[in-house]
Amino acid sequence: MQGSVQFRIARPTDNFEQVIKFYEEGLGLKRIGSFQNHDGYDGVMFGLPDVKYHLEFTRHISGSPCPAPTKDNLLVFYIPEINEINKISSRLSLLGYQEVSPENPYWKEKGMTIEDPDGWRIVLMNSSGLSS
Repeated sequence: MQGSVQFRIARPTDNFEQVIKFYEEGLGLKRIGSFQNHDGYDGVMFGLPDVKYHLEFTRHISGSPCPAPTKDNLLVFYIPEINEINKISSRLSLLGYQEVSPENPYWKEKGMTIEDPDGWRIVLMNSSGLSS
């Protein structure tokens, strides 16, 4: 998609405050925006290392119609420094989130899988990601 400037991954949650704590305090993502009571929705956005990519979590006054995710719905963070992964893991552990076994064993080889408050899984992958 040439010319695309920015993209956002957005999903609803019924655990809004816990999700904010998980991604902001636990993962250490920077809050780059938020909104309240926009047609019944509240939301928060977290920036990834390049602000062209960000995550958004929303809640609606009527709740979320979304079912629980499968164990292989993943948000993968490629982190080349193992010390950074250990710091994030420690912060999440202090918040009560422990490593879980991944559905696909590939993610265990160099990564750590942790479920967020909604049961969605993140992988802290000890890699610099895809090469360009």
